[in-house]
Amino acid sequence: MAGAEAEPGAEAEAEAEAGAGGGGLERVNPAHLAPPTGFSHAVRAAPGTLVFLAGQTALDGSGRIVGDGIVEQFERALTNLLDVAAASGAGPSDLAKLTVFAVDVADYRLHAREIGRVWKRLAGSDYPAMAVIGATRLWDETALVEIEGIAVVR
Repeated sequence: MAGAEAEPGAEAEAEAEAGAGGGGLERVNPAHLAPPTGFSHAVRAAPGTLVFLAGQTALDGSGRIVGDGIVEQFERALTNLLDVAAASGAGPSDLAKLTVFAVDVADYRLHAREIGRVWKRLAGSDYPAMAVIGATRLWDETALVEIEGIAVVR
């Protein structure tokens, strides 16, 4: 908070709760905040190269959206994002920030556990700083979800 004085030891508390990840990233989750589920409150990056990952939807190689529901489309969009990251020299643990755009946030929330299992299977247990934002529609009219991100590679 701007202008607020930090409690004594708050910085040390945040440091103690920080999880180390790959690629020189440190996940910071202060103990006095609600525990994050499926994201990190902050990710501190060591010096490295920033890789900006364009929004990926559930497009297949022929340019068609695949997957009937949010979980299937999330899996394909995440796979596409991870493929682009890998082509840029970044792995899942190098992801510092992701934004998920969903056309139906309630549906996304309803399937959060399944989406979380997809994340763990494809990306592991290092979570970036993350936000889910509701969108009225995406570029591809049949897309239910789009994922963009920032990775840091050394």
